[in-house]
Amino acid sequence: MGQHSSTHCGGGPKYRHRSLHPSPLPNHHRSTSDHSQSDFFSLMNSDEDELMIPSVFGNQDYTDELPDECLALIFQCLSSGDRKKCSLVCRRWLLVEGQSRHRLALNAKAEILPHVPTIFSRFDSVTKLALRCDRKSVSINDEALTLISLRCSNLIRLKLRGCRDVTDVGMSAFARNCKSLKKFSCGSCMFGAKGMNALLDHCSSLEELSVKRLRGINDGFAADPIGPGAAASSLKSICLKELYNGQCFAPLIIGSKNLKTLKLLRCLGDWDRLFETIGSRDNHVAEIHLERLQVGDTGLTAISNCPKLEILHLVKTPECTDAGVVAVARKCKLLRKLHIDGWRTNRIGDEGLVAIAENSSSLKELVLIGLNPTSTSLLAIASNCQKLERLALCGSDTIGDPEVSCIATKCMALKKLCIKGCEVTDEGIESFAWGCPNLVKIKVKKCKHVTGDVADWLRARRRFLAVNLDVGEIDTEPVDGGSASDGGALEEAVDFQPIATSTLPIIGATDIPSTSNVGRSSASKPWFGIFGGKGLVACTLRRWSNGNAGDSSESL
Repeated sequence: MGQHSSTHCGGGPKYRHRSLHPSPLPNHHRSTSDHSQSDFFSLMNSDEDELMIPSVFGNQDYTDELPDECLALIFQCLSSGDRKKCSLVCRRWLLVEGQSRHRLALNAKAEILPHVPTIFSRFDSVTKLALRCDRKSVSINDEALTLISLRCSNLIRLKLRGCRDVTDVGMSAFARNCKSLKKFSCGSCMFGAKGMNALLDHCSSLEELSVKRLRGINDGFAADPIGPGAAASSLKSICLKELYNGQCFAPLIIGSKNLKTLKLLRCLGDWDRLFETIGSRDNHVAEIHLERLQVGDTGLTAISNCPKLEILHLVKTPECTDAGVVAVARKCKLLRKLHIDGWRTNRIGDEGLVAIAENSSSLKELVLIGLNPTSTSLLAIASNCQKLERLALCGSDTIGDPEVSCIATKCMALKKLCIKGCEVTDEGIESFAWGCPNLVKIKVKKCKHVTGDVADWLRARRRFLAVNLDVGEIDTEPVDGGSASDGGALEEAVDFQPIATSTLPIIGATDIPSTSNVGRSSASKPWFGIFGGKGLVACTLRRWSNGNAGDSSESL
């Protein structure tokens, strides 16, 4: 519709325009839409020439009388590529499409500086901005970031990736100009504690902060502490990932009065003292993710003083034992999601899991990776956790047919089950033909004793059960739970609710390779080995892509 050149008269958001009426093109030059129209009329009247299309149908722009607000809503239902094509139809569509975009992603190379005024004159309603630069290019500097902040004073979300030429000066200027910011995320940037403190001092509405590989604070103990500033009351979520000197964020974490979510992923240093400080005060923490972190039973005992804790992820924290898990289980009665990757250290087993079973009656999601529970703890979990809906058992040498049959018999509320790298056979899988009446999906991977025949057998008896059986993939290496933050094997094992990830197209460049993916690490590698070494964004209705680290439990 309206695929012809057009001009517009008058300004303002509600002007009308008239399309020009070009003469019909020869058949070999006609567009796809013209062909579809001719085919339609030839079916109605095969004797009429294809070129004799009534002008009232072929040349009328049906969006001519459509208000700009309605046209903008139509654009929001299209993909990013289709929106970009629509903006080329006529001047009115170009204007409406630009004004209706609230999300924008830019290839943040240094060459973008002269084009910033033009870009943000067209996209003057942007509230969510992503600036990304690949490793081989020179990124935008302080001048460019300051100019962008002046043009986008209403920003509520900013994501910086690979902007290595932005310093504390640029961050301070940005913070002064964009005080309405609610979500900030940065990765592989070079500014330091001064820039981060400026952000927290000026953005009093900041709710979510995500920091990954911030190189400017890698000055050992000389780094300035980072405090909550004006965001002390508003900050609700903090995610720190792959930081060499993450301890300088301790004042920020402690001083955030209404903090609900804390994620510490692969950050060096001893974190037990931080949790002791948090646990000694009144807090609202409901979600904690710890991955490859130096934290032990002392830290878990302190975490147990968070009475509102609902979600806990312990991923490859080898200093944590049954004693710490028991302390959490006895005090955190609201626990509903628990992920434990024991890294095959055998320091968390039946004792801790039985305590979870006896105290966590509200548990709905349980993921056990690299643990060796026996029928004792699994029976306790199946019997006491009557609300358990999602269960994943991965990389265990002690889970066989008796344990699986116990789950099938006792877990009446179970809806989704994943079994990976366990000593289960066809006989154990067959028990789900009559067990777990609410089961809707079962996934079996890397279980060498399970054959493909049992999948067809199970489908025939439970027509509405989705059976995902990977018998061709035999595990030749130890099963690794993967990174809870990066997806990893956990995303395969725990396929609960797929997260819709919107791709952020980039202006003036092909797709930028991700700098945030960290490959899986096996247990034999050092804990912190990770320290070595298309156009515009889619419509407003799409979710802001957080490369972060989304909650991996939501993918089970």
